[in-house]
Amino acid sequence: MRITGHEIEQVKDPFGILEGERYEALLTLEIDEEDELYREAGVKIRVIYRSADGQPGIVHYELLEAGTDKYLDFELEEDELAEVAAYCEEHCRTESQ
Repeated sequence: MRITGHEIEQVKDPFGILEGERYEALLTLEIDEEDELYREAGVKIRVIYRSADGQPGIVHYELLEAGTDKYLDFELEEDELAEVAAYCEEHCRTESQ
Protein backbone atom coordinates (compact mmCIF):
# COMPACT_ATOMS: atom_id res chain seq x y z
CA MET A 1 0.00 0.00 0.00
CA ARG A 2 1.22 3.46 -0.95
CA ILE A 3 -0.54 6.81 -0.49
CA THR A 4 -0.45 8.68 -3.79
CA GLY A 5 -2.68 11.71 -3.15
CA HIS A 6 -5.09 13.38 -0.80
CA GLU A 7 -7.87 15.87 -0.20
CA ILE A 8 -7.97 17.26 3.34
CA GLU A 9 -10.33 19.72 4.94
CA GLN A 10 -10.75 20.90 8.48
CA VAL A 11 -14.11 19.95 9.99
CA LYS A 12 -15.77 22.23 12.50
CA ASP A 13 -16.97 20.60 15.72
CA PRO A 14 -19.79 22.88 16.93
CA PHE A 15 -20.54 20.63 19.91
CA GLY A 16 -16.96 20.39 21.19
CA ILE A 17 -17.11 16.60 21.39
CA LEU A 18 -13.42 16.15 20.56
CA GLU A 19 -10.63 18.40 21.79
CA GLY A 20 -8.29 19.88 19.23
CA GLU A 21 -8.80 20.20 15.50
CA ARG A 22 -10.62 17.61 13.44
CA TYR A 23 -9.98 16.85 9.77
CA GLU A 24 -11.57 14.71 7.11
CA ALA A 25 -9.02 13.28 4.69
CA LEU A 26 -9.67 11.33 1.51
CA LEU A 27 -6.47 9.49 0.63
CA THR A 28 -5.83 7.81 -2.71
CA LEU A 29 -4.06 4.47 -2.32
CA GLU A 30 -1.96 2.39 -4.67
CA ILE A 31 -2.53 -1.27 -3.87
CA ASP A 32 -0.45 -4.17 -5.20
CA GLU A 33 -2.42 -6.34 -7.64
CA GLU A 34 -1.69 -9.41 -5.49
CA ASP A 35 -3.38 -7.85 -2.43
CA GLU A 36 -6.98 -8.91 -1.72
CA LEU A 37 -7.85 -5.22 -1.24
CA TYR A 38 -6.84 -4.42 -4.84
CA ARG A 39 -9.60 -3.01 -7.05
CA GLU A 40 -9.15 -2.16 -10.72
CA ALA A 41 -10.90 1.19 -10.22
CA GLY A 42 -8.60 1.98 -7.30
CA VAL A 43 -9.01 2.33 -3.55
CA LYS A 44 -9.44 5.35 -1.31
CA ILE A 45 -9.52 5.68 2.44
CA ARG A 46 -11.70 8.22 4.21
CA VAL A 47 -10.10 9.23 7.50
CA ILE A 48 -11.40 11.33 10.38
CA TYR A 49 -8.24 12.59 12.04
CA ARG A 50 -7.87 14.59 15.24
CA SER A 51 -4.92 16.79 16.02
CA ALA A 52 -4.66 17.66 19.70
CA ASP A 53 -1.79 18.30 22.07
CA GLY A 54 -0.38 14.96 23.12
CA GLN A 55 -3.17 12.88 21.59
CA PRO A 56 -3.28 13.13 17.80
CA GLY A 57 -4.62 10.18 15.87
CA ILE A 58 -7.19 8.50 13.70
CA VAL A 59 -10.72 8.70 15.09
CA HIS A 60 -12.32 6.63 12.32
CA TYR A 61 -11.52 5.33 8.84
CA GLU A 62 -13.23 3.44 6.05
CA LEU A 63 -11.98 1.99 2.80
CA LEU A 64 -13.84 2.82 -0.41
CA GLU A 65 -13.67 1.67 -4.00
CA ALA A 66 -12.66 4.67 -6.13
CA GLY A 67 -15.28 5.82 -8.60
CA THR A 68 -18.23 4.16 -6.87
CA ASP A 69 -17.41 5.08 -3.24
CA LYS A 70 -18.65 1.58 -2.37
CA TYR A 71 -17.64 0.62 1.18
CA LEU A 72 -15.02 -2.14 1.35
CA ASP A 73 -15.22 -4.37 4.43
CA PHE A 74 -11.50 -4.56 5.21
CA GLU A 75 -9.35 -3.39 8.09
CA LEU A 76 -5.86 -2.02 7.74
CA GLU A 77 -2.99 -3.74 9.48
CA GLU A 78 -1.27 -2.00 12.38
CA ASP A 79 1.72 -0.84 10.30
CA GLU A 80 -0.61 0.47 7.56
CA LEU A 81 -2.64 2.41 10.14
CA ALA A 82 0.58 3.90 11.50
CA GLU A 83 1.54 4.99 7.97
CA VAL A 84 -1.87 6.61 7.42
CA ALA A 85 -1.70 8.37 10.82
CA ALA A 86 1.79 9.73 10.08
CA TYR A 87 0.66 10.93 6.65
CA CYS A 88 -2.39 12.67 8.15
CA GLU A 89 -0.31 14.26 10.92
CA GLU A 90 2.10 15.72 8.38
CA HIS A 91 -0.51 16.96 5.90
CA CYS A 92 -3.16 18.14 8.37
CA ARG A 93 -0.57 20.35 10.01
CA THR A 94 0.12 21.91 6.60
CA GLU A 95 -3.61 22.46 5.96
CA SER A 96 -4.12 24.35 9.24
CA GLN A 97 -1.30 26.84 8.57
